[in-house]
Amino acid sequence: MSEGTELGRFLRARRGQIRPQEVGLPAGTGIRRTPGLRREEVATLAGVSIDYYTRLERGRETRPSPAVVAALGEALQLTTDAMHRLHELVALAAGQAPTPSQGPARAVREPLRTLLETLRPSPAYVVSRTNDLLAANRPGLRLFPGITEWPRERRNVTRYMFLHPMGRRLYRDWEKMAAHSTAHLRAIAGADPDVPELAQLVGELVLKSPEFARLWERYDVEARGGGQKHFQHPEVGSMCLTFEVMAIFRTDGQRLVIYQAPPGTPDHDAMLLLDMANPEEAALPEGVDR
Repeated sequence: MSEGTELGRFLRARRGQIRPQEVGLPAGTGIRRTPGLRREEVATLAGVSIDYYTRLERGRETRPSPAVVAALGEALQLTTDAMHRLHELVALAAGQAPTPSQGPARAVREPLRTLLETLRPSPAYVVSRTNDLLAANRPGLRLFPGITEWPRERRNVTRYMFLHPMGRRLYRDWEKMAAHSTAHLRAIAGADPDVPELAQLVGELVLKSPEFARLWERYDVEARGGGQKHFQHPEVGSMCLTFEVMAIFRTDGQRLVIYQAPPGTPDHDAMLLLDMANPEEAALPEGVDR
């Protein structure tokens, strides 16, 4: 997989996940050596020569026309997010990507910290573009049991999901959430895949989590703006919360995440309990960023 460009790796990963019958091609007889579609099948579907498509995958062709890019997206059945990623990788391969960021923006503006408190009892927090947990209100922090055991610089919601002992037990449908989280990390990588904090996080997770390594190689892309999560929280029990993700203006990719539940429901009651301090908690634990 070291051959070619990130564009080539993306194309190989995506065609490897499509069965011939899903795009109207005969499955054929016998055992296929290639998982998913063969190069020649993608080339046929996209209306390009096999030689041209092969050069794209191997990084020898770096400037496909918009028509070819659109045809490849249709052939590979890319979602809107994945299609956006394909355009980014085409620009990157052609040397047209934007200047890489100089590093993560970790400072959270004071008005945002005040906003987090006004949102209680709804769990809310601010994350960096690579999901570092930068600030949170009480229920937002307690939503991730045990995360305060880590130093602040290691508090990352994706790292928590894959590496913290509570990460797998917190989510009732962990496999689905893990796939979403990895695909979202692919999406926010954008056209700057080698930015240091992203490379460090991905490198660590690939080495320490076989599940993450497998999901990362799928090249699924999903920029999540909201949805629903089912928790099995050790302190408040089962709760199903909806969430919204909002980009914060004039930051280097910071996002505000807010969870909610309809008033009067067991889920809302669980959320209220999450905002209540334990008897031994006269104040927030040392090191809590609120």
